[in-house]
Amino acid sequence: MPFSRLATATTPTAHIGLGLAAVGRPGYINLGREDDLPAERTVDALRHRTHELLDAAYAQGVRYFDVARSYGRSEEFLADWLGARPAFGDIVVGSKWGYTYTADWTTDAEKHEVKDHSLATYERQRAESDTLLGDHLDLYQIHSVTPDSPALTDKDLHAKLAEAAARGTTIGFSTSGPAQAAAIRAALAVTVDGEPLFRTVQSTYNALETSAAPALAEAHDAGLTVIVKEGMANGRLADPYAPDVLKAVAEETELGCDAVALALILRQPWAGVVLSGAATTVQLVSNLHAAVVDLDEEQLERLAGLVEEPGAYWERRGQLPWH
Repeated sequence: MPFSRLATATTPTAHIGLGLAAVGRPGYINLGREDDLPAERTVDALRHRTHELLDAAYAQGVRYFDVARSYGRSEEFLADWLGARPAFGDIVVGSKWGYTYTADWTTDAEKHEVKDHSLATYERQRAESDTLLGDHLDLYQIHSVTPDSPALTDKDLHAKLAEAAARGTTIGFSTSGPAQAAAIRAALAVTVDGEPLFRTVQSTYNALETSAAPALAEAHDAGLTVIVKEGMANGRLADPYAPDVLKAVAEETELGCDAVALALILRQPWAGVVLSGAATTVQLVSNLHAAVVDLDEEQLERLAGLVEEPGAYWERRGQLPWH
């Protein structure tokens, strides 16, 4: 199933994807995670939880699933699930390379992941992803590109990525940090033989961090599919951590803070897929209600006051502990 299929999907939940960052490994930075996952976070326990989420998401119309080499065993868990459901031919899978998981299934590792955007890392991790996901891998993204990333200037890497694109894999990139807009614009300028290399961009955008919006609109206008990650700001926009104004608007809509937060993103004309990072099926169902949230202008104006300065937002994110 080509990744481009998502661009023509019409059901509301087809534009909400499920990311497995929070359940593919025992440690992550989402708030409240200590209560969301089993007390014993064994490989089998998180495999079972991941499969529960995938079953629930598929049943509700979700068709895009997002993993990464650095998300612990997320690719393995997804591959197991796909292998047991050969009739599910309409699923679209995206993964990412560029970070190596180094926590060895612990929550107190000194480093949980190591970044390296070299050609050698791409070739190693692409082989690892192919071994697990095979023909299911529709989209392969460079993980967390920043303006100084060598992946933006490495012509040998670009040539290898273009070869993968010619064989049918969609090539994309994700961004992180206060300079997301600059990274997006730099990536849009990358070409191979006169043709743009990247067809998707995955960036952080939420009620607190909106700085990438103009660049994401430019990417959309250039024909890229925009995928939005961290729409819940790593739990900062979910109960009980949500700001009071978000709680008030959620009460008015009779839905959860999470649904309102994700609805703010879905209403952006450039947003192609908005990721849920749910760790429980209850959270997932609540997230999916974002597709039916209707916000008026007065509510939107109140929520606009939540925006933080990008540097402050990313500094706070960098201080979140691994649970």
